[in-house]
Amino acid sequence: MPKKYRLGLIILISVIYACNKDIIAEKFAGFKNPANFPQPVYHFSTNEITQSKFELGRKLFYDPILSRNNTISCGSCHIQTSAFSHHGHNVSHGIDDKLGTRNAPAIMNLAWYTSFMWDGGVFDLDLQPVAPLTNHVEMDETMENALKKLKASADYPSLFNKAFGEQEITTAAVLKALSQFMLMCVSSNSKYDSVMRGEGKTFSTEEEKGYKLFQEKCSSCHKEPLFTDNSFRNNGLAPTSIDDKGRQLVTLNEQDAYTFKVPSLRNLSYTAPYMHDGRFYTLEAVLEYYNSKVQQSPTLDPLLKKETVSGIRLTDEEKNYLLAFLKTLDDTSFLKDKKLSEQ
Repeated sequence: MPKKYRLGLIILISVIYACNKDIIAEKFAGFKNPANFPQPVYHFSTNEITQSKFELGRKLFYDPILSRNNTISCGSCHIQTSAFSHHGHNVSHGIDDKLGTRNAPAIMNLAWYTSFMWDGGVFDLDLQPVAPLTNHVEMDETMENALKKLKASADYPSLFNKAFGEQEITTAAVLKALSQFMLMCVSSNSKYDSVMRGEGKTFSTEEEKGYKLFQEKCSSCHKEPLFTDNSFRNNGLAPTSIDDKGRQLVTLNEQDAYTFKVPSLRNLSYTAPYMHDGRFYTLEAVLEYYNSKVQQSPTLDPLLKKETVSGIRLTDEEKNYLLAFLKTLDDTSFLKDKKLSEQ
């Protein structure tokens, strides 16, 4: 080959290699705070996001090895196409098809959460996976046995070494890796977000009217832009035969009876059924509940006691406007993000 062609080929290969390196480097951008979001509250200083830790966490999230009989993974009840909730199940089905008592909450935007679970029984994301992993109707495993299985596997010792620089697989490393995956489950690209960031989109007339109604009647609890204020409130649901008293089971305080964490309203189109026990299968039913079915109780949230009849009065027209606005909180890119999918 003539010298000039060899030189050209070398240059071409160098350019391709450089471009490929850039593409590879861009595949994992790490955690990014959306422009319209507040600063996260998670302690990143003790668990800095890295590609190897995130990928390890993703593998663990979808691996049934963490359950007693290797049949149930975190991803079994937190499905990406349902915004990492358990769509269609009023309460989640765990190991041996056992039923829990609560609806599996969506996993999204947890870097901004100050507590976890419907009752706030976990205050640190790095501790949260222990609850479902050891619950006898969820994964029914022990951390000790889970670690034994991970250590005996063909892949995990080297993956933990790559991520944490240590051959030893520890409980702390398992939990931090799972946190890394959950922290990267950020939903921030809905139409609402585009409007708030001034990216060229605008609300339709119905959506704008719904937004104004939302700000007037709903935003005290479902605070923008996360659409939760991380508080615990009794929204007047009549207790079922299970008589789940919510946060009181954690605090033992009678004032917390029947209070539950205010859920985010993001991606509601994909996370039915609704409420802590999944009793409502449509958003129309939820709105009608607040309009006419809120029950009086000693711990009912004061915001629902403002009117003669408990609840939030809504006309049929107002309900339609609210539904139009709530759809602007859907984020299909989050549901299809390949980096969050099972690999």
